[in-house]
Amino acid sequence: MPSRYLNIVAALAVGLAGYGCGEHYVTPSAGVSMAAVVADEAIADYYAREPESQFPAHVVVVRVQDRGYVSQTVHGVGEGRFSVVTTRDIESDEALESIRSLPMVAGAAPLGRLLVPHAADSLRDLRTPAALLRADMLLVYSVDTTFTIDGRSIGPLSVISLGFLPDREARVTATVAGALVDVRSGFVYGTAEATAVEEQWASAWSSGSVVDAARVEAERRAFDDFADEFGLLWRGVVNAHAMRPPQAISRDNGPAEDTEVPAGYYRVTF
Repeated sequence: MPSRYLNIVAALAVGLAGYGCGEHYVTPSAGVSMAAVVADEAIADYYAREPESQFPAHVVVVRVQDRGYVSQTVHGVGEGRFSVVTTRDIESDEALESIRSLPMVAGAAPLGRLLVPHAADSLRDLRTPAALLRADMLLVYSVDTTFTIDGRSIGPLSVISLGFLPDREARVTATVAGALVDVRSGFVYGTAEATAVEEQWASAWSSGSVVDAARVEAERRAFDDFADEFGLLWRGVVNAHAMRPPQAISRDNGPAEDTEVPAGYYRVTF
């Protein structure tokens, strides 16, 4: 029997038999592994990549989920290996503002729906619309949420029978994981991750809206914490890369002339 149907059977077994009268809640689709998103080239190519962004940097923020992602508040766009979510249901204004106000950030904005690729199969498919916006960096992140009742995990796209659940501990765990990527070269500056947990009694899950409110709350707090973690990552990126003197670049990759270059510019020789 396929694992998806096993999940459904297990989820139904968690509640008492509702005799067809209870309301049901379908858990959202899964998140996306950051490794699966950024791994779009041969391994050797990653070692050849170098950061090319200038500072202050313009950052495009984009959320990706599993293909065909759907929840009660948002749905993913695109027909590729993963979908793009453009609706802001868990991203608070305060969290986004904390990203925009970081030192050496010239601006940070989400990727608009009009530029979302029809089929996103790799990181390059996300870097292209970011380049159209003349962004320097891409902050790509995904949300993965799990539901458990009395320690029993309920998988993605599973059905929970509501209204007849026993008085057991119910937990919603949300994890937001992201990577900061150089739009020009695909260089990965680093990753950040944060997790939040919302705990209730399963007997309180009397309707789908109650369960989904717990999901949204867990995901919102996870994103708030993720924004804080990204702030720590960003400061490390600034210290490591923004303070370096501009590198000389020549066509044959040889040393360029040792002349002074204005701050914020690269030397190019032919």
